[in-house]
Amino acid sequence: MAPKKRKSEGTDDAVAKPVRAVAATTRVTRSSALKNRSPAVAALELPKRKKGKAAAEAKKIKAEVKAETESKNVEEKNDVADGKEEADEDETADDESNNKTIVVEHCKQCNSFKTRAVQVKKGLESAVPGINVVLNPDQPRKGCFEIREEGGETFISLQDMTRPFKPMKDLDMEKVISDVIEKIK
Repeated sequence: MAPKKRKSEGTDDAVAKPVRAVAATTRVTRSSALKNRSPAVAALELPKRKKGKAAAEAKKIKAEVKAETESKNVEEKNDVADGKEEADEDETADDESNNKTIVVEHCKQCNSFKTRAVQVKKGLESAVPGINVVLNPDQPRKGCFEIREEGGETFISLQDMTRPFKPMKDLDMEKVISDVIEKIK
């Protein structure tokens, strides 16, 4: 690339570009704009806060929207409750055979407990239609991995395990899931 040419001394200075003034960058807030009342700040259009009637209307609208959503939620809960009552009346005998609840209690001390519990949940829900599998409905016991029917039979129970949780890690989870499925049916 060729070097830049210098301007000759006899050229017109009016043609040269003017030097730009560097403005100080400061944060402009409502309070600083009001304090300074400088012409540069006066040209800026700052958003104004709502006062008086506008603020009252905004609050009123928010209250109406909140009331609407609450009333819709109450109506939906009532509809769901009515639907459950009707279903319970129709299917009393089928309820016992189809909708069993299995509780999987797993310790929160190590992630391997959770991994196996989720594996059991997915396996049971895919194999048995209409089954409910609940993970840790209550505070779990330390070092515990237990699969049981709610209010009934215990399928597997490993308690008071210490690290590295060898009894749980030695389990063949596919076999455990198939055994539970056989006992449920």
